[in-house]
Amino acid sequence: MDVLPVEPESEQALTGLQARVVHDGGARQWLPAALQSADGRLDQLAEEVPVALVFNGISHAVMMCSPLDLEDFALGFGLSEGLLGSPAELLDVSVQESSAGIELQMTVTAACQWRLKARRRTMAGRTGCGLCGLESLQQVQHELPAAPTLSVDPLAIQLALRSLRQHQVLQQRSGATHAAALCHAAGHVLALREDVGRHNALDKLIGAVHREHLDVAGGFACITSRASFEMVQKALALGVGALVAASAPTARAVGMADALNLALAGFARGDAFVAYTYPERFGAR
Repeated sequence: MDVLPVEPESEQALTGLQARVVHDGGARQWLPAALQSADGRLDQLAEEVPVALVFNGISHAVMMCSPLDLEDFALGFGLSEGLLGSPAELLDVSVQESSAGIELQMTVTAACQWRLKARRRTMAGRTGCGLCGLESLQQVQHELPAAPTLSVDPLAIQLALRSLRQHQVLQQRSGATHAAALCHAAGHVLALREDVGRHNALDKLIGAVHREHLDVAGGFACITSRASFEMVQKALALGVGALVAASAPTARAVGMADALNLALAGFARGDAFVAYTYPERFGAR
């Protein structure tokens, strides 16, 4: 799977930093002059740029993102935020770069534009911050269907965790990105997206699943972050029956997962994890 579709840009000098910078699909290679004479070691830093999501000319949100898989991000964000009723409502995406950042110019149907006007927000988010700028408490949680009932073999989780590391190209280079993956019932990674923001990574995965017409039935989602309430919301929007997180969930996330039939596991590392909802579906007796 091609996780890094962005072509490398040419090498350029950074005035005043005494370093060489090489762009490479969402990561930068920094070679400080002081290290050149020593061992020539490369320290790669993940890119983080402001990305504006613009619906029919109306700027709706600005997120700090890794600048790759942006068409996936546009679609996934629209779906997980409840702005797009279906992928068909996103008619076109144009990626426009400037010195200030990137604009995703999204052409959407009238139905989507109506929802946008009904729930207008302007969001200048930190890295992957998903709730900044909401206009009311009622907008924090929107209606989502219950998850399908799914049992996950613990061995499948172990395989998924091992496979996840192999697919995280940006994380291997920079150590600064999160990943979200759709995994087969047997544990094989079907699709994976990375980003400096954990919410963004899951939005990109949602978009990729729809754009590639992948079947989520019988699959589960794996994330390399904690399972916050909004990560649970996005997993429900993805349509999976289980969410496996590398770190802990929050109390609100566990409550939502329990109420909407989502099997939720946290602290998934190596051959161990903690089942927070529906432990019987993870093989607990």
